[in-house]
Amino acid sequence: MSSEITIYTDGASSGNPGPGGYGVVLKSGRHRLELSEGFRLTTNNRMELLAVIAGLEALKKSGSEVVVYTDSKYVADAVEKGWVFQWESKAFKKKKNPDLWIRFLKIYRKHKVRFIWIKGHNNNPENELCDRMAVEASKGSRLSEDTGYRDEAEDNNLF
Repeated sequence: MSSEITIYTDGASSGNPGPGGYGVVLKSGRHRLELSEGFRLTTNNRMELLAVIAGLEALKKSGSEVVVYTDSKYVADAVEKGWVFQWESKAFKKKKNPDLWIRFLKIYRKHKVRFIWIKGHNNNPENELCDRMAVEASKGSRLSEDTGYRDEAEDNNLF
């Protein structure tokens, strides 16, 4: 019998867009894993969503029961209120971050996941740790490229 996995996530960006990062804490029984990564140019919402993706992708067994704690209404509401499934049915037309939502849905469907929204910066130790990890990752000297991020101003170029 598998035990429930708890995932805490947070994303951050300095400027929106700007350098950003995510922090993740996974817990199950006596097991614990912390993950973080920073990116040169991204948005806060992309990092919030990527944190959840990174946490779910770290799971080794399909069918895990997972509770994700996030301070992102964007992520929690999109899933718990079913918006992302409507967006998917319309091929994410005119929605931001389709690359990450598609990636999310692929891993989300391998597990039994529910989301709990928690208020950020409200003395939840694991959320506070995720926040610190996300901010620290965004300040790294070797930041990754968020290949899915596109500056909306670039989309308006004619050539």
